[in-house]
Amino acid sequence: MTESEFLKQAEATLDQIEATLEELANTSDLDVECTRSGNVLEIEFIDNGTKIIVNSQAPMQELWVAAKSGGFHFKAQGEQWMNTRDATELFAALSQMVSQQGGVEVVLRDVN
Repeated sequence: MTESEFLKQAEATLDQIEATLEELANTSDLDVECTRSGNVLEIEFIDNGTKIIVNSQAPMQELWVAAKSGGFHFKAQGEQWMNTRDATELFAALSQMVSQQGGVEVVLRDVN
């Protein structure tokens, strides 16, 4: 994958995560606020002040996630982002992380 292809896919993924969480904040009991600065998406849980950070790492061609449960690296495999350690898919992993930190069961899905 070229760097421009990676950047395009990473940007689309960050956009999708942000839009989905903002929609959930408006339609469910999930109380989050998303802030975006370039390639960094910060998800703040208002009730407890914790955060999840998702950012793209172009040199490694990975998306990195930092959450209370740890730090994770995801590499593109086709249209999906897979955890480099255990092959968990990004949206499944984020669903679990957001549910744990937000105290509300959520399911995030990749629409690609």
